[in-house]
Amino acid sequence: MSIGRIDAHQHYWSLAHHDYGWLQDTPELHAIHRDFAPEDLAPLLDDADIDATVLVQAAPSEAETARLLGIAADPASRVRAVVGWTDLAADDAPRRISRLAQEPLIKGLRPMLQDLPDPEWILDARLEPAIRTMTELGLCLDLLIKPHQIDAATKFALRHPLLPMVIDHGAKPDIAHGRFEPWASQIAILAQCTRVSCKLSGLATEAGADWDAAALRPYVDHLIDRFGPLRLMWGSDWPVLNLAGTYGRWQAASLELLAGLSPLEQEQILGTNAATFYGIK
Repeated sequence: MSIGRIDAHQHYWSLAHHDYGWLQDTPELHAIHRDFAPEDLAPLLDDADIDATVLVQAAPSEAETARLLGIAADPASRVRAVVGWTDLAADDAPRRISRLAQEPLIKGLRPMLQDLPDPEWILDARLEPAIRTMTELGLCLDLLIKPHQIDAATKFALRHPLLPMVIDHGAKPDIAHGRFEPWASQIAILAQCTRVSCKLSGLATEAGADWDAAALRPYVDHLIDRFGPLRLMWGSDWPVLNLAGTYGRWQAASLELLAGLSPLEQEQILGTNAATFYGIK
């Protein structure tokens, strides 16, 4: 029996809480500088025939994680997994992680690595107790990285082969400027040397204005070739996606890009892999 389609990466936020420091009302971000809630996404999920979602943190605060869990507690939200946040470098990180792990819908954590000035922060020895606790409790790690952080992520993954990890947004290649290397070689090494998975999400946002499936194809084909259909999962990155187009446009482009795969392989990327990775029943 099919698990159905899963959006493996989406967000909700409310500006009133003032913990989204990155979300400024600039011309570049104006389209998403407002509140986004389940009632905004529901009709898009209906149109796209999405059965479940993975709700991912967008603020480096435990308060936001608590709010996301409150949303996910309503079965009508269709949220079946939450990726939260806590400070992995904190002295009491193991205690905090253990407390969060008591929440049935907490399936993973995500440090906002792309915003940190040190590209090798993930290799800091202060994180070891937190990573050990996550591994013992069966939590996953989302790696929000850019190309200049891929090498550090590879080293980290080799250190922690038992911790399930997934690269968000294909590590954000610079599609807008047509930069294929060194991203392509670095992500290939990561895929070959580790068991890390990767999300087919966020790529339209990296492609700039007037993108189409053809602009994304070299990058998507490379990810399919290197990770294979069993280590890829589809996500929308909504509402950040609104900066690049509509939910329907991204889904249509994704289906076009995956059309060369078998029906089973497409099913894996569009739902089964996310269900397995995040433990969605």
